[in-house]
Amino acid sequence: MSNPVKSLKAQKSQLGESAFQLKVLNDKELLGNNVPLFRDKLEDINLFPLKPTKLEIFQINVGKMCNQVCKHCHVDAGPDRKEIMTRETMQQCVDIIAKYKFTTLDLTGGAPEMNNNFRWFIEEIRKVDAEIKIIVRCNLTIILANPKYHDLPDFFKKNNIEVVSSLPATSASRTDSQRGDGVFDDSIKALQMLNAVGYGVEGTGLNLNLVYNPAGAFLPAGQAGLEKEFKRVLKTKFNIEFNSLFAITNIPISRYLDYLLVSGNYAAYMEKLVAAYNPVAASNVMCRNTLSIGWDGYLYDCDFNQMLELKVAAKSKHISEFDYDELSNRSIIVNQHCYGCTAGAGSSCGGEVA
Repeated sequence: MSNPVKSLKAQKSQLGESAFQLKVLNDKELLGNNVPLFRDKLEDINLFPLKPTKLEIFQINVGKMCNQVCKHCHVDAGPDRKEIMTRETMQQCVDIIAKYKFTTLDLTGGAPEMNNNFRWFIEEIRKVDAEIKIIVRCNLTIILANPKYHDLPDFFKKNNIEVVSSLPATSASRTDSQRGDGVFDDSIKALQMLNAVGYGVEGTGLNLNLVYNPAGAFLPAGQAGLEKEFKRVLKTKFNIEFNSLFAITNIPISRYLDYLLVSGNYAAYMEKLVAAYNPVAASNVMCRNTLSIGWDGYLYDCDFNQMLELKVAAKSKHISEFDYDELSNRSIIVNQHCYGCTAGAGSSCGGEVA
């Protein structure tokens, strides 16, 4: 599998900087007056300032290093990214999970498995909370990238991990155009390895969920229909089974924002998001029950705010100064990229929300 593309950061692109992305997102010259302020949309339904409902999901980005460089990646992850969470910061996260009852721990990256303390971290979490649902966002190809990762399916099974993996299409051409040459074939092999230990197989309790996101400048089709089609094709062609498919809208930041600008689709895409704005989705956005922790321990309202370096509006901005009550009552920071989570049936790390 070859993928020579560098991250925006490594290319020294302006879009590798969060401040420039925010400038573009609010650029009236690029957008005209067709994109009203997102906060005004929330005010119309008495949701501004947006407040948490309950802190349930503890989402941790354990590092931006990845074996892939996907065109749509909002993290701008890649092999050249060296930002990795330390064991000390991981221990601080373990201490918080031990103290407060979160229902779900969601581990993401980059490729989270490339953090050398990844397995230690999961085992420590299991020691303090045997019941918490642990999700690992595995890009699949990492399983085949190096012999040291070949036993990941067994490790996941042993620790009762829910695996969530991106597969933007059931064809090699569309998948590889978005995620890199050879990614589809390696993803199929990895899915078969996961199936072999029981993942996605009915009755095992080992959940394997796929994530679909559009390859172009358009919104995803209905999640239920996409899931049915993916299940049919993957079973027929490759004898692969999985539990659910999550349809996720591409958020206009980082490398996807770069794609929109280069392809001349930015203004039109933003207008599509605004036209599809759904107030029901707005009331169910994932930032209301999720806390996002960066590789360096800083706290954010969601994974997207993390990539834009929009830290929480609270005194406790770092895991080392965690204040549950304050964070439960903070005002969530919103900006124009939030239209991506509220278009159509809505979008979250778990798919549709409305």
